[in-house]
Amino acid sequence: MPVITIEGPKIADLAKKRKLAQDVTDAAAKAFALPKETIIIILHETSPECVASGGELICDRHGGEDRPDLAVNTGRS
Repeated sequence: MPVITIEGPKIADLAKKRKLAQDVTDAAAKAFALPKETIIIILHETSPECVASGGELICDRHGGEDRPDLAVNTGRS
């Protein structure tokens, strides 16, 4: 049973969150040749004050609290 964790900024729109979960589930089910019911998706939402890159909190970058798009890249591959 594959477990896929997605880390990133909060997705406030529940419809977008549902779409993300469905799209990732569909892709994983196809890649692993498994039923969708066996795919587990964990959305781990991280606020900009809890992520740092290069020793600097994302929220401290160029008004990061007003720019949630800056929290997208957490530096993880």
